[in-house]
Amino acid sequence: MIDRRALLAGAAAMGVASAARAYPVRPVTLVVPFAAGSGTDTVARIVAQQLGTRLGQSVVVENRAGANGSVAATFVARSEPDGHTLFMTTNTSHSANPSLLKSIPYDPVADFTPVARMGNLPFLLVIDPKIPATSVKELVAHARANPGKLTYASGNSTGIVAGATFARRAGIDVLHVPYRSTPPAITDIIGGRISMMFVDITASLTQVNAGALRALAVTTAERSKLLPDLPSMQEAGVAEFDITSWNGVFGPAKLPAEVVQRLNRELSAIATDPELVKKFAEIGFDAFAQTPAELDAFVRAQLVTWARMIKDAGIEPQ
Repeated sequence: MIDRRALLAGAAAMGVASAARAYPVRPVTLVVPFAAGSGTDTVARIVAQQLGTRLGQSVVVENRAGANGSVAATFVARSEPDGHTLFMTTNTSHSANPSLLKSIPYDPVADFTPVARMGNLPFLLVIDPKIPATSVKELVAHARANPGKLTYASGNSTGIVAGATFARRAGIDVLHVPYRSTPPAITDIIGGRISMMFVDITASLTQVNAGALRALAVTTAERSKLLPDLPSMQEAGVAEFDITSWNGVFGPAKLPAEVVQRLNRELSAIATDPELVKKFAEIGFDAFAQTPAELDAFVRAQLVTWARMIKDAGIEPQ
């Protein structure tokens, strides 16, 4: 007797495998949870161009800023798991939001398929050059002499947590001013409307080099190879300060294994190509590759790490 259910299951499996081999059959959308001009957006546009060439289909970057990355994350989580909608995101949506927000309409683990980790986005502490401070120590002294008069902007979770951590550990009173994304926050610092910000090198390097922003330190435990003259926050006197933004690519849950393998292969090649690594470094992005399994384990561990950092910074869920 013919088992119709087995035949149907076999046919479905063959259909998935066939679709995976043909992938992609139309343009791919790479969703970014921040506005154009942000560090993640800048990296995504380089990756999209390279990935499109490797896949033989155009890859279009789509910015869906809002709700601290939740708008974009929810959109991708509800998309068809066929590899034609991908998500280049950071610790904002996949590490910090579950602890920063009282509720989110997606699960950073269950609703996504890890595809490839692409690298890290080191952050800087930058200030309005008109503030009379050329070091972290001088900035802290100025803030203590002017309690409640200084402000710090944030355009993502790293900026929120870094700012709150700095304020608490330095014992200073500064007002947090949240923004939907990084570019308008930078504009307001340059315009003298905001005092300071923790911002990724990618989004701020041009303004720092031009003197429009004054960089005081990097947030990583060690100095950045790109800006070796800048001390780390720890060197500058803020103990145990080590906050880094990571970058990775995900698809919706249940993305076919063959598609994941193809995408990881192509994205890993992009992240490790010597010329592209150099190009990424020039904009402040530390590129490297990880397997889907490594990214999955990393995301789970980072959820715990960021929950602890947010609690230690005294941040209450909004």
